[in-house]
Amino acid sequence: MSADASTLMSAEAPGPAPASLKTLLTLAWPIIISRASQTVVSLSDTLMVAPLGAAALAATATGAVNAFTLLILPMGITFIVSSFSAQLHGRGDLAGARRYGWYGLGVAAATQVACLLAIPFLGQVLGLLPYEAQVHQWMTEYMALRLVSGGAAIGIEALANYYGGLGRTRPGMVANVVAMALNVFLNWVLIFGHLGAPVMGVAGAALASTLATWAAFLGFAWFFWTDARAGEKAKLRAREFFRMLRFGVPSGFNWFFEFLAVIFFINVVVAGLGTPALAAMNAIFALNSVSFMPAFGLTSAGAILVGQAIGRSAKDLVPGVVWLTARTAGTWQVLVGLVYLLVPAALMVPFAQGEHAARMTDIGVRMLMVSAAWQVFDAASLTLAESLRAAGDTLYPLLARLVIAWLVFVPGSYLTVTRFGGGDVGAMAWLVVYLAVLSAVLWLRFSSGAWRHVQLVELEPAP
Repeated sequence: MSADASTLMSAEAPGPAPASLKTLLTLAWPIIISRASQTVVSLSDTLMVAPLGAAALAATATGAVNAFTLLILPMGITFIVSSFSAQLHGRGDLAGARRYGWYGLGVAAATQVACLLAIPFLGQVLGLLPYEAQVHQWMTEYMALRLVSGGAAIGIEALANYYGGLGRTRPGMVANVVAMALNVFLNWVLIFGHLGAPVMGVAGAALASTLATWAAFLGFAWFFWTDARAGEKAKLRAREFFRMLRFGVPSGFNWFFEFLAVIFFINVVVAGLGTPALAAMNAIFALNSVSFMPAFGLTSAGAILVGQAIGRSAKDLVPGVVWLTARTAGTWQVLVGLVYLLVPAALMVPFAQGEHAARMTDIGVRMLMVSAAWQVFDAASLTLAESLRAAGDTLYPLLARLVIAWLVFVPGSYLTVTRFGGGDVGAMAWLVVYLAVLSAVLWLRFSSGAWRHVQLVELEPAP
C-alpha cells in the first residue's frame, strides 16, 4: 500500500463517536442505585432505633453524621481513582488503570488505621459538646463501632470508582446493595435481639452497619482480586500513588469543606431560628438527599465519559458530554423543583409530627418553595465540578468552594438571619445564591479551556 493510500484511509477513518443519552443513562442507573442504597443504610439505623426514644435517636442520627464527617475526606480522595482509570481505559492501558484500583485500596488502608487510632479519643472529644450524658454514652459507642469499618467503606468507594472509570458501574452497585440488605437485616437482629441475639439497642445498629460494610467490602475485594485479566497485572509504582494524592487530596478537601459549611448552616444559622425551623430544614435535606441521587448518578456517569474521551485524545468531545450531562441532570432537577412548588405541604406530611407539626409545616412549605430555585444550579455546579475532576482540574474547584462557601455563603446567611431578621426564607435564599455563584464560577473555569492543559496521567506510550 502506498503512503498516499495510507494517508487517505487514515483521514477517512471515523473518530471517536460522541456520547449518547443511552450511554449516559446506562452508566448512571447503577450509580443512582448505589448512592440510594448508601442513604438507606443511614436511614435504617435512625428509623429502627427511633422506638427506643429520643436519646437513642439523637445518638444514632448525630453519630452517623459525625462518622461521615470523618470519612468524607478520604472518600473524596478516592473519587479521583475514577478519573485515572477512565483516562487510562480510554488509552487502552488496562494494567495502568488497575494499578489505581490498588492505590485506592491504599487510601482505604490508611483510613482504617486512622479510624482505629481515633476511637480511644472519641469520648473525650464528644465530651466537649453539650450532649446529655445518655446521648454522649450511646453516641460514643455508636461511633466507635462504626469507625471499625471506616476503611472498608472507603475500600468500597475506591473499587467502585475504579470499575466506574472502566465503564463498569454495576460491580459497585452490587456491593452497595449487599451492604444495604445485610445492614437492614442485622439491624432487626441486633437492635431488638431477634434470632437469639442479645438486645443491643444503639450499639446493635452500629455493629450491624460495621458487619454489613465489611462483608460487602470483602466480597468486592475478592471480585477485584479474581477479576484481573491477562496483561492487567503490573508492579505498583510509588510515584503514581503520590500523583494520585496530588490530585485526589484537593478533591477530598473540596467535599470536606463544603460539608462543613452546610453543617455550620444547619447547626448555627437554621438552629438559631428555633426547633420547628431546624426540624423543617432536616426534612428538606432528607427529601433532597433522595431527589438528588439521580442527578448525582448522571453527573458521575458524565465524568466517566469525560475521562474516557480525554484518554482517547478526543478532548473536543468533552464539551458535548458536559452539555448532554447538564441537560439531562437539569431536566430531572427542574421536575423536582416543580414538585416542590406544586405540592410542598404534601411532602412535609411524613415529617411534621408532634407538638410542632403545624409550625413545622408552615416553615417547611416556604423553605421547599425557595429550594425549588436551586435545583438547576445544583445540577449545573455538580456537572461542571465532576467534569473538571475527571480532567484532573481539582485545585480550582477547591479554591472556588472555599471562597464562595466560607467568605460569601456562611457569613452572608449568618448575618441575614441574626442581624437583619431574614428568617427561614432569607436563610434558604443564601443556598440559592451559593449554588448560583458556584455554577457561574465553575462555568467560567470550564469555558476557559484550562482543563485541556491539565496532565492527569503521566505521559507514556499507549499500549
